[in-house]
Amino acid sequence: MKKQVQDSSTYGAFLRGINVGGNRIIPMKELKKAFEELGFTDVRTLLASGNVIFTTGKKEKPEALVKKIEQKLQKTFGHSIGTQLRTIESLEIITKKNPFTEIKITPETRLYVTFIPERPKTALALPYQTAEKEYCILKETDGEVFSVLTLIHGSRSVDAMNILGKHYGKNITTRNLNTLVKMVQAARK
Repeated sequence: MKKQVQDSSTYGAFLRGINVGGNRIIPMKELKKAFEELGFTDVRTLLASGNVIFTTGKKEKPEALVKKIEQKLQKTFGHSIGTQLRTIESLEIITKKNPFTEIKITPETRLYVTFIPERPKTALALPYQTAEKEYCILKETDGEVFSVLTLIHGSRSVDAMNILGKHYGKNITTRNLNTLVKMVQAARK
């Protein structure tokens, strides 16, 4: 994530651990209202897994925006909700560069982008692959990790998320590449 102050920007906010498996349920209407109460405009939610598109007209560092959002969510919903922000432009770059072009896509293939607050201090030898070869972490950048899960032999997304959490910490959140494509499309309408 860039550390510079920006003028009016449209962001994608990715909230960690809400509306997953029946836990920490937050209605999207209430989530949208919380973002609007912060003074953001063009607020839209996408899917029910904590994806918010919004525009800010103030010059604020992304870190300040994250802090403001997390404080508001804590106050409004009564529990801590980790938030990762990316500009729509940076999401568009990710989707256009598509780091998964070498992957054979089947109905069992899941392409994941994990947002991390910073590059981890310990390096994981990449590409990393589980012994059963159903999960592979392809590459990482300063703010994202790109991985692939193939649903075979009883493999589950939660197992992949546990591997990511072990290596990249708990303040991360993961989305399917298709979700990012939908975010960019929705923001450009």
